[in-house]
Amino acid sequence: MHSDSGPQPDPYPDLDATGGLLSALELAAADLGVEIAVVPGDWGPAMSAGIVASHPGRKPLSVRVRPSRRWFDVAGWSEGVELVTGVTPDLHDVVRAGVAWGAGRRLAELTSQLPFLQFGELAAAHERGPAAVVDVQWRLMREQAATATEFREFGLLVEAAHAEPRLRQLYPFSSHWTLGFAGHTGTPCPPVVAISPAYGDRPYRVREYPQGDCLAEAATAPEAVALAVARLPAGLGAAVAGAAE
Repeated sequence: MHSDSGPQPDPYPDLDATGGLLSALELAAADLGVEIAVVPGDWGPAMSAGIVASHPGRKPLSVRVRPSRRWFDVAGWSEGVELVTGVTPDLHDVVRAGVAWGAGRRLAELTSQLPFLQFGELAAAHERGPAAVVDVQWRLMREQAATATEFREFGLLVEAAHAEPRLRQLYPFSSHWTLGFAGHTGTPCPPVVAISPAYGDRPYRVREYPQGDCLAEAATAPEAVALAVARLPAGLGAAVAGAAE
């Protein structure tokens, strides 16, 4: 069986010819007859870039080059949330995505126009507002807990927390089975309180954050929830969009 061990063709001759990703994006935009503004990315200008978005709240569309084969990874972030992602070998598609993202096109419209893009249920909820995000995240958390039949205490904790109105209005997440509650739907945002489920002879534990020191212990999930609620900041309301300052 023949195996070609010779040098492989360069997957990015256009980037090499123009001096890097930023210049290649500008040239692709000129080919399409559109104007874009590009900025260096977090991997350096040769491997990453951002296509500036004019729509309020949207970060530049992130573009990254995969080194081993011709793939451009794109991601659109807004208010601390990754809303849309995609992978394509076509630099012109990347520019089209940058223009549509920057103009504020809704997620369904973006993916309809550019099928290489995709978004999930939580991203769609973000277009409806933070209350919708919290509702969807709680449903996903409860579904996760329902399938974790080998860890009954985690399910009891999730249900007890969901039954408490002051926790139900916050954004829930889990980290190593510890349940955290955040006042924002974007990242970064440290939780306002967290609860670890009972395990073996260890009781439920209320924490400042998932890996933080234990603040209080309880024998049951409802008791742990009550202790967590007592530690919520005064005046804390429903989770809001964006990341914490």
